[in-house]
Amino acid sequence: MKKNFVEELKWRRMLHDIMPDTEDLLNRESVKGYIGFDPTADSLGVGNLVQVMTLLHFQQCGHKPIALVGGATGMVGDPSGKSQERNLLDEATLQHNLDSQRKQLERFLDFDCGANSAEIVNNYDWFKDFKFLDFIRDVGKHLSINYMLAKDSVQKRLETGMSFTEFSYQLVQGYDFYWLWKHKGIKLQMGGSDQWGNIVTGTELIRRKDSGEAFALTTPLIKKADGTKFGKTEGGNVWLDPARTSPYKFYQFWLNSSDEDVSNYIRIFTLRTKEEIEALEAEHTKAPHARLLQKELAKDITVRVHSESAYNAAVEASEILFGKGTAEALMSLSEDDLLAVFEGVPQVELPRATLEAGINLVEFLSDVTGIFPSRGEARKMVQGGGVFLNKNKAEDIARMVTVEDLLQGRYLLAQKGKKNYVLIKVS
Repeated sequence: MKKNFVEELKWRRMLHDIMPDTEDLLNRESVKGYIGFDPTADSLGVGNLVQVMTLLHFQQCGHKPIALVGGATGMVGDPSGKSQERNLLDEATLQHNLDSQRKQLERFLDFDCGANSAEIVNNYDWFKDFKFLDFIRDVGKHLSINYMLAKDSVQKRLETGMSFTEFSYQLVQGYDFYWLWKHKGIKLQMGGSDQWGNIVTGTELIRRKDSGEAFALTTPLIKKADGTKFGKTEGGNVWLDPARTSPYKFYQFWLNSSDEDVSNYIRIFTLRTKEEIEALEAEHTKAPHARLLQKELAKDITVRVHSESAYNAAVEASEILFGKGTAEALMSLSEDDLLAVFEGVPQVELPRATLEAGINLVEFLSDVTGIFPSRGEARKMVQGGGVFLNKNKAEDIARMVTVEDLLQGRYLLAQKGKKNYVLIKVS
């Protein structure tokens, strides 16, 4: 017995709007459904993961998921949720972005499982030869200006102004649904709640143009409990591409979820069952300080987006700051991750010439880092085994610190005891 997709979305808190009779259709037959992805970057972000997970649940409930990558719509620009018009992309950039996103989608969806194998389509394929006059005659005549003006995405921009290009976006997206319905038998479009207007434009076009019937459902837009935008950090977007957001930072993003948010996130972004999640929540309530839900969420999603080894490396990097990490783990950190791990730790500058000449360890610890108030105290703690340089125990008071000790060619990490650090930047 296949799972009820709508019920699955409901308990996962992933259902926002749904057209009448959609659930009946999904329970009656295996349905082809699609979601559109915006190709304005060469990586999907964690915000896109809501829609990726929607397609994944759709597939696991016995339906056929289709990801539409917007090669054509990317040339127009969706005004939904935007306060100003964005830059349009050239074809070469779009193609690069589409290829990159395709690889990421393939990590989640099954493209080789028979009748409900996932598919990727590109709306540029049916728009590239569609002439403007044909488009406004065959598509534009079916929807009135009044109908188009009533959309939230248009209303919110009327005061600041919107170009004809953006205004026509809903026609372009509506035609996507019509084309997929007509040529691929796709009956359902899904998306974020900000897409509702564009999606129902498609169902309306299908009805008016061919007297056909199509369906729609949307998921809520996720916001953090404190009102800030989900998927954003001080450093910007959180991406799935490790070159844009390292596995360490990705792992930290989920690990730092608040208790108010994590019960939503673990439902939306993992494949854990209702029973498993409720059991974890009960365990978490007994000892919230242990952050069990955050750890389980961060592990699950980091392994699936990156890998088990990337997750293990992220955990090891996280432990460096708390005295558990190894010298090997420290050496393996990229410069970006090194600075992220030790953000907030006292930092001092040191001229490279000092290291090229070599500086005695005791002098380095007291005069350069300031981690010890005097050379005498530094000497005593070195001899007592309580000092580490780059996570290696430093026990020789005659030891010289040189350029050979540098991490990433320009950093040194001095440590007193378990948790007192100074990061030295060499320039």
